Amino acid sequence: MALRLVADFDLGKDVLPWLRAQRAASEASGAGSGGADVLENDYESLRVLNVERNGNIIYTYKDDKGNVIFGLYDCQTRQNELLYTFEKDLQVFSCSVNSERTLLAASLVQSTKAGKRNELQPGSKCLTLLVEIHPVNNVKVLKAVDSYIWVQFLYPHVESHPLPENHLLLISEEKYIEQLRIHVAQEDGNRVVIKNSGHLPRDRIAEDFVWAQWDMSEQRLYYIDLKKSRSILKCIQFYADESYNLMFEVPLDVSLSNSGFKLVNFGCDYHQDREKLSKHLTLCVFTNHTGSLCVCYSPKCASWEQITYSVFYIHKGHSKTFTTSLENVGSHVTKGITFLNLDYYVAVYLPGHFFHLLNVQHPDLICHSLFLTGNNEMIDMLPHCPLQSLSGSLVLDCCSGKLYRALLSQSSLLQLLQNTRLDCEKMAALHCALYCGQGTRFLERQIIQWISENVSACHSFDLIQEFIIASSYWSVYSETSNMDKLLPHSSVLTWNTEIPGITLVTEDIALPFMKVLNFKGYWEKLNSNLEYVKYAKPHFHYNNIVVRREWHNLISEEKTGKRRSTAYVRTILDNAIKVISNLEARNLGPRLTPLLQEEDSHQRLLMGLMVSELKDHFLRHLQGVEKKKIEQMVLDYISKLLDLICHILETSWRKHNLHSCILHFNSRGSAAEFAVFHIMTRILEATKSLFLPLPPGFHTLHTILGVHCLPLHNLLHCIDSGVLLLTETAVVRLMKDLDNTEKNEKLKFSIILRLPPLIGQKICRLWDHPMSSNIISRNHVTRLLQNYKKQGCGCHVNVK
Repeated sequence: MALRLVADFDLGKDVLPWLRAQRAASEASGAGSGGADVLENDYESLRVLNVERNGNIIYTYKDDKGNVIFGLYDCQTRQNELLYTFEKDLQVFSCSVNSERTLLAASLVQSTKAGKRNELQPGSKCLTLLVEIHPVNNVKVLKAVDSYIWVQFLYPHVESHPLPENHLLLISEEKYIEQLRIHVAQEDGNRVVIKNSGHLPRDRIAEDFVWAQWDMSEQRLYYIDLKKSRSILKCIQFYADESYNLMFEVPLDVSLSNSGFKLVNFGCDYHQDREKLSKHLTLCVFTNHTGSLCVCYSPKCASWEQITYSVFYIHKGHSKTFTTSLENVGSHVTKGITFLNLDYYVAVYLPGHFFHLLNVQHPDLICHSLFLTGNNEMIDMLPHCPLQSLSGSLVLDCCSGKLYRALLSQSSLLQLLQNTRLDCEKMAALHCALYCGQGTRFLERQIIQWISENVSACHSFDLIQEFIIASSYWSVYSETSNMDKLLPHSSVLTWNTEIPGITLVTEDIALPFMKVLNFKGYWEKLNSNLEYVKYAKPHFHYNNIVVRREWHNLISEEKTGKRRSTAYVRTILDNAIKVISNLEARNLGPRLTPLLQEEDSHQRLLMGLMVSELKDHFLRHLQGVEKKKIEQMVLDYISKLLDLICHILETSWRKHNLHSCILHFNSRGSAAEFAVFHIMTRILEATKSLFLPLPPGFHTLHTILGVHCLPLHNLLHCIDSGVLLLTETAVVRLMKDLDNTEKNEKLKFSIILRLPPLIGQKICRLWDHPMSSNIISRNHVTRLLQNYKKQGCGCHVNVK
């Protein structure tokens, strides 16, 4: 399956054996009772309560007396620790521990078991406690109210020393959020106690909200309040110095007025009615390190015949609303839509029905996102239980007590790329796989192997072109945060073909109103993305339009014998030398194909011009990046383009077992040579429209194979139409290798007539034949007549 869940934590494997060992040791000492039956009861009540920022997992269970026991699993040491035992038969629904493990906050409600007496105060539904647990000492009641209270400690980045003040969020069902400031002190050695526990200072940081989400990794609070029935998304950022800021406000076109009250990622929400989960709206916020901000929304579902969900790409200034019709709607759908944060992608799926992998960084074209329906066997392999998407691609399955890391499966994406018949799925699978591999040789070899065998597999786009552009993009993507704005990640600019099973509506949305002026880290990148949306018209993506114009000018000057300053041309050719040196440094082994071994001044000019223009492009838009680093990025990018072309050709060369003997013209073409000639033609087509350079020697090899494989009239047609470009190296070799049979004479003469005059004169001197002598004589007479006319014009002027 495209999505792979790797278990980081499992209650049954990481906690239960330890509990059994603890129980066995207790019974051996005579302090316990109950035996195996009690252990099974413990296991039934064992469940995860919360995952803290540092990865530690808080869980709870009940002993044989109904006492509530809190435990912690340390993800670093992979050790368990008992935190606290509450000697009342209540049900825990929210819990949090501070980073020093000295304070525990918990909210409890009356146990749902029949016949149990009410352990709470009359008129109260929820009991919220603050407990000193280092060592276990005082217990303070924070709330005893008739509404649910969720708790969450803030985790500052500072981990080196204990902070004198802890901050605790209290989230009330009555739609307000408070922050408690808890001062602690050490007494009698390491004993930690709460100072001034009778009065804990508190701030009201949000109220009248209808939805809230906690980002435990980045310590951000997102919430939505309603202003005149309009949903306004806000975000509060908590900092290491324990201050906080309201970062932005942005209106959202979502219907929350009748949705009640909903929290996301404030621990495991066991209190939610799982039977009604599929009928409720789903809304969550996802971010990543590139400065993306996505809001995923699925409204309440009245009918299962059609499912609608929206993704607000706030960092791009638009939203996309997707609608899909479900197959097998007769089957009862008990699960709602699940949204998962996979960093560069967002996964949307409905178990057993569809799976949608949405490209967050490049969402403009639907073909760059992968949509699979229930007909695909990969859908059935996805988990059917409700999953909770946490920060950093972590996924929590509250039902089974497992914490997963969600990853995209390279092998499954490659399998999909190879097997699917739809061009849109090939495109999406290719981009997903390259994102997973990030330029790794092994992945590239597998894709190149498939491309060399299926070069004509796609009709909606050029497969070689797309692979070269996308793979080169990923090879330098990590060098700077703005690379997605400066380089194209795809050769496809528009996509008008429908994606089977899904419809799409794209709308512009309002950009966030930023509430602060100075940005750092993620917020600086988000603000940069928003500024780009506002002012980057047209977009900054590099193209070779200037290079194309300048290259044609240089070639025209060469043909006429008029070349601009030698220093300028030498600088351009020096750039090409740097690229080739950088390329050769990447490949220590010998190449199978005779590329990069000849001058081929035209390709070197194109290469050098691209270096110059791309460097200027980066310098204009990458403020603050060292010039030396920019120069290296440019060399790496162009080297990668050429390297991929070499590898595609070498893969085909190796597959057909070609040898160096084919480099001579005096041999006949085989089926293997024709196959390599075909893929070289496809490479030429892929690079020609984008005006990308080819490795020096490519055109010579292509011409040799063309002479071997094509009848004369087809060969000449390919030369005249620009499919085959005659290089001086290829023509010189042709004149030397072929004897003067009637057939070869016709070929040589046809080739000479198609050469530029300057090269044609040089080649004629190499061909010892009356026909070449005739051409040389005619050219000589033509020059004499031209000189005579010039002299005659000059005499006429003097007489006058």
